[in-house]
Formats: sequence, structure tokens, C-alpha cells
Amino acid sequence: MIDLALISYIVVMSITPGPNNLMLATSGVNFGLRRTMPHLIGISLGCGVLCLCITLSFSMILNNMSSIRLPLAMLGCTYLLWLSWKIWLAGSPEGKTHAHPMSLVGAMLFQWVNPKAWLMLVNAAILFSSRETNVTVSALLLSAAFIVISFPCIYVWALMGDKLRETLQIDWRLRLFNGVMAGSLALTAFWLLWDEWRTFQALA
Repeated sequence: MIDLALISYIVVMSITPGPNNLMLATSGVNFGLRRTMPHLIGISLGCGVLCLCITLSFSMILNNMSSIRLPLAMLGCTYLLWLSWKIWLAGSPEGKTHAHPMSLVGAMLFQWVNPKAWLMLVNAAILFSSRETNVTVSALLLSAAFIVISFPCIYVWALMGDKLRETLQIDWRLRLFNGVMAGSLALTAFWLLWDEWRTFQALA
């Protein structure tokens, strides 16, 4: 079941830019790699748990997908916009005082309202669930694959942020970086919401 096609799918979907990776790069710059580790682990575990739940509840999710996708996307994109505002504030001296990296549990829970995570994991459940093995075994294997394979892919983003940290110690550079990342995250939220709205209109 865990073949080259599945590995390639997880690598491509995990390493490409998205809400998780933008937040990891920003966290790496502002807090360093060590303090970003709970966020990293939370994303991998959160995707794994969500994948397990989706695969085990596959028929129910397919039947209700049109009704739950848009509300989840709206909730997730609202949260992304709030996060982009917090990232923007992190560039100011007063913002640094109150800033802190996302917790492991917070990162896990975020996957439930992350539109990219839902798209990635529902597609994986459709494409890679084995019809030849027990559904529980298949779900556990798929979930484990996401946890193990996605971690080094998203680690790259946090590491990249950590390596840029010294370069961005100058206040205006850090403010500029956080501004760009905040803007990118906000644009990502609007794009995801627009894409989900078009999908909802097509299914309506």
C-alpha cells in the first residue's frame, strides 16, 4: 500500500507552500528551530490523526463533503487572517514581547480547519486507501505514512526560517520579512476561500 506514488504525493503536498509551511518559516525566524519543534510535531501528528479519521469515516465524509467543506474553509481562512495579523505585529518591538510559537496541540487542532490539509487528506483517502486490506489497517498505514514522510518536508521550512534568523536580526529586515509572510498568508487565505466558494457553487 505504501508505494512510490503515495510517497511522492505526500512529499509534493507537504513541501509546497501553504498555511502550515508559511507559519513554520515565520516561527523559525522569530523563535528559532528548537522552540518551533512542538509546532512541527503538531502539524505531522495533526495530519496523521485527521487522515485516520477521514479514512475510517470515508463514506460519511463523502456524503457530507459539500455541506462541511465551505464552513470549515471559512473558519480556517478566518483563523489564517487572524494569524497573518499576529505575524505582522510580531515585526514590531511591542509585538515581540507578547509573541510565542504555536503549541503542539494548537498545531494539531489547526489541521481540522486547514483547507489545504483537508484537500490533501481527502484526496489521499480516495486515491490510496487499500480495498484489499482491512479498513482500519489501511487507515493506520496511511496515517503513519503522512506522519513519517511529511515531517522532514515541513522541517525544511522551519530550518529555512531558523537559518534566516541571524540575517533578520536587524529590526527593519525582520519587520519586512514578517510583513511579506503575513501578506502571503492573508493572500493564501483569500485564495483558498475563493477556491472553496467556486467548488461550493459548482456543487450547488
